[in-house]
Amino acid sequence: MPTQRSSPAQAEPYRARLVAESFGADPERYDRTRPRYPQAFVDRAVARIPGPDVLDVGIGTGVSARPFRAAGCRVLGVEVDARMAQFARQDGFEVEVAKFEDWDPAGRTFDAIIAGMTWHWVDPAAGAAKAGELLRPDGRLAVFWNVGQPPPPLAQAFSEVYQRVLPDTPFASTPSDPARAYERFFATTADEIKTLDTFSQPERWQVDWQHTYTKQEWLDQVPTFGGHSQFPPSTLEELLAGIGAAIDAIGGTFTTTYATVAITACRRRDPP
Repeated sequence: MPTQRSSPAQAEPYRARLVAESFGADPERYDRTRPRYPQAFVDRAVARIPGPDVLDVGIGTGVSARPFRAAGCRVLGVEVDARMAQFARQDGFEVEVAKFEDWDPAGRTFDAIIAGMTWHWVDPAAGAAKAGELLRPDGRLAVFWNVGQPPPPLAQAFSEVYQRVLPDTPFASTPSDPARAYERFFATTADEIKTLDTFSQPERWQVDWQHTYTKQEWLDQVPTFGGHSQFPPSTLEELLAGIGAAIDAIGGTFTTTYATVAITACRRRDPP
């Protein structure tokens, strides 16, 4: 998410290129701490694609790609950050460095295109149109997000820390609905798919799950949140101290409720 308040014309995350391309500051930490995706979601997605060839848009370190590879898919990654791409290559993935909208597929097509926690960094209109061009008939576009919310009192405490340390960031406000901050991504993605004759009517899938964090596990993940790697070290240290104190105040552990939400559509075999 943008780390400064934006004008309406610049409010879309994909326009905030410095943030979009900042996640490779510490790829090992990102890979170690970021939430995974529930097997029930992966099983459903794999069962609905017609073949093994998968393109992962914004593969990052491979968090979203690994369960598809484990299910037998051949995954090619496109990644805008060369540092993240190199990390994924070390895990055996083939990755090409490019912004998806500008990427040259060199005539290749795919049975599925996936994007885990990355589609909001892609121009939704250009991304959907390009996906339609790259998918084989009956191929599936599935873009998905992990939407998490700590217990409401703790979420409020986190918000108060941000209000004190980083008041001009989106993290200083606490949505009452865990998915509220992402709802516009879901809606925009579905709306852009609907404009294209190449796709079937988009569907929304959701799998709910939970994860319990220790204080150290949560603090280890915080620097990987959007834009946080760009904060001055002293500011990040103050932020982590405040968040850590809030977690200590409730006993040092907490359970976050997650929803893995996907917007997905199938490429028509015979577009009208």
